[in-house]
Amino acid sequence: MHAKSADDHLVTAPRRRTAHALPPAAAAVVDTGVAEAVTSELERCCADFVAHSLSLDPVFSHDVAERLAAFTCDGGSRIRSRFLWWALRACGGTDAHTPGALRVAAALELIQSCALIHDDVMDQSAVRRGKPSFHTQIALQYSRTTAARQPGLSPFPQAAAVLAGDLALSWADDLVAEADLDPPVRTEALRIWRAMRTEMIAGQYLDLHGQATSSRSAVQAIRTVCLKAARYTVEQPLALGAALAGADDANTRALTAAGRCAGIAFQLRDDLLGVFGDPALTGKPSGEDIRSGKATYLLALAHSRAYASGATTIVDLLRDCRGSAPLSEPVLSSVREALHSTGAPAQVERRIERLARASERLLAAANLAEPAARSLSELLVQVASPPQDRGMTTEPAVRGGTAR
Repeated sequence: MHAKSADDHLVTAPRRRTAHALPPAAAAVVDTGVAEAVTSELERCCADFVAHSLSLDPVFSHDVAERLAAFTCDGGSRIRSRFLWWALRACGGTDAHTPGALRVAAALELIQSCALIHDDVMDQSAVRRGKPSFHTQIALQYSRTTAARQPGLSPFPQAAAVLAGDLALSWADDLVAEADLDPPVRTEALRIWRAMRTEMIAGQYLDLHGQATSSRSAVQAIRTVCLKAARYTVEQPLALGAALAGADDANTRALTAAGRCAGIAFQLRDDLLGVFGDPALTGKPSGEDIRSGKATYLLALAHSRAYASGATTIVDLLRDCRGSAPLSEPVLSSVREALHSTGAPAQVERRIERLARASERLLAAANLAEPAARSLSELLVQVASPPQDRGMTTEPAVRGGTAR
């Protein structure tokens, strides 16, 4: 038997976790640790899903179900769950709403796993949250087998990850279907849930379409941002929380409008981080959006400004580097300089600031309960405002008196 190496955790599926049933927490207890409460709910639900998977086949359970459970339970900020919870509490949610809310919150985390796993396959991303992405883990686990039987790039890891994403979506739907909700609340929650699933997929398709067509449309980029990120990251989780609490139309409209502004700001910030962020802090390689040819608002805006000013060298550089997988760090540095020279990063920053202020105003207009309203406000600010510690600067560095 070979001794285990330090890299063994990269090539073997995680061990099956065992969860113990716990009584539902009171709302005030969840308030003190929303992420922890949702993670506990996830662990209980995933333990049941994994047990069923094991009864079907141990290989499937080991490779896919257990790995999916670990991917979901061990990672992520629970941002969608926290939006749902604080919207629920700010709209008057009580102990009676807690079990159903935690179940739907757990479903949100699973649909997020579906989106991330599929997104990494589509973008051929090897890293997620600073670790190998799902399909990369499968590839590492079966590297010797697939290399021997399928020389070159094997489709097996990607296909397995697609199935894992489908499984995550199935588990999420199961949780929503089983949530303990009153009939009128269930009807509204299901309406929002179904809309959110379709919006997420529509946004992902527009993202792919923008890459395939080398879109330079800023309008299309914002539409993609809204569907792919803003609605399902912030707006719809807020709508779900409001629905679970039985909120009135006025409060629901204020919450969702504030959430849409914060969600767009969040994705615009993520686009900036994708180019200027520190990989050690963001958990993903810098410049990946450029290498994969993403049609981001930042790049669309930079192209438009460069074209309008007659900066043909920059126009050519931005066109030629998009979708260039082997893009070197020196070339990437040149792209950053070119982006700075157009003023696009600073303009994106200004738009983020306007969206953040709009989100604050819209939330202030709602009639929400304290102290949950304050927690919700802080969460929206956290999402929409510039990060303080991600090693990102959208101001060009100065060397020898020359901006770079």
